[in-house]
Amino acid sequence: MLDAGKRNILGVNVSVIDYEAAVDRIVQAAKAKQGLSISALAVHGVMTGALDDTHRYRLNHLDLVCPDGQPVRWALNFLYQARLSDRVYGPNLTLLTCERAAKEGLSIFLYGSRQEVLEAFSENLRSRFPGLQIAGMQPSRFRQTTLEEKQETIAQIKASGADITFVGLGCPRQEVWAYEYRDNLSMPLLAVGAAFDFHAGLLPQAPKFLQNIGMEWFFRLLQEPKRLWKRYVLLNPHYVWLLSLQIFKLRKFDPATAIPPTQDMRYG
Repeated sequence: MLDAGKRNILGVNVSVIDYEAAVDRIVQAAKAKQGLSISALAVHGVMTGALDDTHRYRLNHLDLVCPDGQPVRWALNFLYQARLSDRVYGPNLTLLTCERAAKEGLSIFLYGSRQEVLEAFSENLRSRFPGLQIAGMQPSRFRQTTLEEKQETIAQIKASGADITFVGLGCPRQEVWAYEYRDNLSMPLLAVGAAFDFHAGLLPQAPKFLQNIGMEWFFRLLQEPKRLWKRYVLLNPHYVWLLSLQIFKLRKFDPATAIPPTQDMRYG
């Protein structure tokens, strides 16, 4: 089990952590009814923070920022000799957490995506983990919510009796949600995005060999070119360029330059 704190990648503090330690922290927080905000960031997620001072503040105030993408894991290993043998991939973290939750008698709540996705996702989870308790679910409104709607969501999740909430709003909205709801919900909040569609059986995952060599993005680009081309065609080279500047100490990426948000975004 490896949990060695956070390290700076382009001003975003990313956790040096493996699956076992991440799941253990989630389960312990759930049992203790403590707030814990978690995201799994690939290159795109890191870049949302690197290019936005306010969002970087949010990311750096999440409790766990797992290295979801291989290029993020490679950066940690190269810059900090982190010795991470694998990334912490959001869809896998989802399954491992559900497996432990079923064994420990912890219930989960699914927040985000569309109703049909939630229904297929929950059905597949129950089939895979027969003892898993799904306390409730709520689809995304696909817009900013009012303060009253935020309070309704908080009340619904609390009333469900859930111990862990999975959030699937897409990056960066789900990270904003985890940041803004953390202190209102005394439980782990896992921003896991595409895990909802993957495990609902509605979106194919990249072959394992492409995942291992850091080319999952190419497979996803082929699946959704109109939606994802800017994310990968523009941001991937930009990430390599900025990381090169950090490696060669040509530019300082200081997490302390992040700017606190002045108001809630209230994504829902």
